[in-house]
Amino acid sequence: MSVKVLITRTVPRDKSLEMVQLFREMRALAAVQPGYISGETMKSNDRPDTFLVISTWESSDDWEKWLLSRDRQAVQEKIDGLLGGKTSYEMFHYGFTE
Repeated sequence: MSVKVLITRTVPRDKSLEMVQLFREMRALAAVQPGYISGETMKSNDRPDTFLVISTWESSDDWEKWLLSRDRQAVQEKIDGLLGGKTSYEMFHYGFTE
């Protein structure tokens, strides 16, 4: 079952250009990973320092493998360094279960 991962980051305004480059680097790496379907990066209208990435994967296992990969962790360390903190992740799946 496919999943969507919502990734939220609050980026200091003076770091936005650097962060966009890191977002592009991360997307390029993700695009060649097994199970990657798509990704979108959005910027909040109400809070211009807040970015939302919506990443779609074939399965939660595919996402977890990518999350723990060395390539991703290397870029994530740079991102966290610019943010001065951690990134927030939340996974969702389609449909309803009881």
